[in-house]
Amino acid sequence: MIKAVIFDMDGLMIDSERVTFEGYKAECGKMGLVMEEEFYKEVLGHTLPEVFQMFWGKYGKSFPMEEVLKKVHNYMDDVFVRDGVPVKEGLRELLQYLKANNYKTVVATSSGRSRVDRILHMAGLTEYFDGSVCGDEVKNGKPDPEVFLKACEKAGVKPQEALVLEDSEAGISAAYAAGIPVICVPDMKYPEEQFARKAVRIAASLAVVLEMFEKEGNSCCGSGI
Repeated sequence: MIKAVIFDMDGLMIDSERVTFEGYKAECGKMGLVMEEEFYKEVLGHTLPEVFQMFWGKYGKSFPMEEVLKKVHNYMDDVFVRDGVPVKEGLRELLQYLKANNYKTVVATSSGRSRVDRILHMAGLTEYFDGSVCGDEVKNGKPDPEVFLKACEKAGVKPQEALVLEDSEAGISAAYAAGIPVICVPDMKYPEEQFARKAVRIAASLAVVLEMFEKEGNSCCGSGI
């Protein structure tokens, strides 16, 4: 029986991955470097220390990762302030349903605390969540299960009583390793078969996940698509 639903943030709730990619591409371009979409997709879902290592591995140790990251976040903030934080289809309706039906809700993300709090506030989503676990609050990032296990602790539930909603392959693997059923809602990258089979379902959108709950209640993490 599902008692808690654990949400990833970027790419799952917030339609931010494309904006982030455009920011990185612009900053790399200023240095005469090319930022390929495939490389960006590999980075998704990893903790900041891991992201730093991946960028240094690609562009060399002299790549000013900390400076670039700040500029990309500033770029994203400017876009969000100008255009509003873009939330995914069905998110608010799903959160409203979960609250109305007494499910615990927790954010579990690789992003840092300050960014998470800021974006959730800007998007008007803070009130929907019982708590959050952020990338700078765990020792090991996804695909390690730590962030999801801590989210279960925060919600006061066992792993088998939770459901994870994720978009990334690293997130799917982390949930699977934690023993938590996971529904994948793909964003920029559809999961490869080795990851897709670790998910109990693949949903086209959060609106589809809401339909699953409305039709099947807390048994919606069963097998099938």
